[in-house]
This record gives sequence, structure tokens and C-alpha cells, in this order.
Amino acid sequence: MSKRRFDLIVFDWDGTLFDSTGLIVRCIQSACRDIGFAVPSDADAAYVIGLGLTDALKHAAPGLPPERYPELGNRYRHHYMSRQHELVLFDGTLEMLQALKARNHWLAVATGKGRRGLDEALQHSQLRGMFDGTRTADETASKPNPTMLLELMREFGADPERTLMIGDTTHDLQLAVNAGTARVGVSYGAHEPAAFGDFDPLFVAHSTRELHDWLLHHA
Repeated sequence: MSKRRFDLIVFDWDGTLFDSTGLIVRCIQSACRDIGFAVPSDADAAYVIGLGLTDALKHAAPGLPPERYPELGNRYRHHYMSRQHELVLFDGTLEMLQALKARNHWLAVATGKGRRGLDEALQHSQLRGMFDGTRTADETASKPNPTMLLELMREFGADPERTLMIGDTTHDLQLAVNAGTARVGVSYGAHEPAAFGDFDPLFVAHSTRELHDWLLHHA
């Protein structure tokens, strides 16, 4: 193991720690179908993962009148809440986080989920108390606006050069660019890793095991 390089390590949630990409795609598609709007493709639905709900629905259902966003959002929540018990952490995630805690990194989450959704997910996934700080899109701003990452750095007194953002989407990597922090991508989530090169990540992990090993030797 190397000497610690980063004090604060911030994770995205869906598609990075939690194996939820497929379910979110299906829930977005079902919500559009419920209100009689064009159903987005898998790729278009996956692209919006990581954004705040309103921004995600704008992209997933272009042309939908703004006054119908609450209707679409309610249908999405209905489908997601009824099936969220099916979701699990990616294999090896808990062990990875425990190893980082043992090295005294601050661990945090910056997610496009809402506060209620994140709190419920934390209780279901045995991660309650694992994270030192969390920020959600509904209490700050949607990615790639850097507000949630900047707030976490202020909370812990962490400098940008000693902060690492890890995520599975270009929204996560752009968030890190906008906040001036280092970044690592994971290829097993919502976005194709071919697009990650534009954001100059330190590393792209193709499994939780690869991410774990890289963090122990380089973070």
C-alpha cells in the first residue's frame, strides 16, 4: 500500500456502489408508458442516471410539458419504490469500504438520488454509519453542478487535490472536473467508458475488485 494520497473519497451511488442501473432504466420506461409518453431506449434512459430527478426526466422525456413532470416523477417513484428491495451492492463493495475506513479516509456519497431515497437505500444495504457525509440532488443541485462536492469538501476541510470522486457516468466525472478534484470512473454502471477519456480520469475500473486494489495502492 502507498502513503495516503486522498483524505476524502466521494462515491456516486447508483451504478457505482449499488447495482441499480437496470432497475432505474426499467422504471423510467414504465413511468413514460404509464402517462402515455414515448418510451425512451435503454441507452437514453441510462444516460440520465446520476442526474437529479427533474433533470433526468427532462432528458428522458424531451417534449413533455413541464406541468407534467410531477406526474411522470410520481410514476417513476411508484415503480422504483415497489422494487427497490431487489437491489444489492456490487460484490465486494462492503469489503472495499471497510478497508478504506481502516485507513482513516473520510468516505462520502454525492448522488442524484433524493434524500429520502438515499436514506432508505442506506438502511437496506448494511451501510448505515459507513459514510461520514452525504449529499443528494434535492438538497443541493443536480450533477454536474459542483455544489454537492464543494459542500462535502468544506464540511471536512478537504482540499480539492486531496479529494477523489468516483462514479460510473460522465455526469460524475464532469462534477469532479467542475469542483477541481481528482476522479476515477467505473465501467460497470450506466455509461459506456469510451466517453470517460474526455474527463482525464486517473483510472477506470472494470470491477469492484479492480477499484478496491487501485484504491489501496494509489489513494
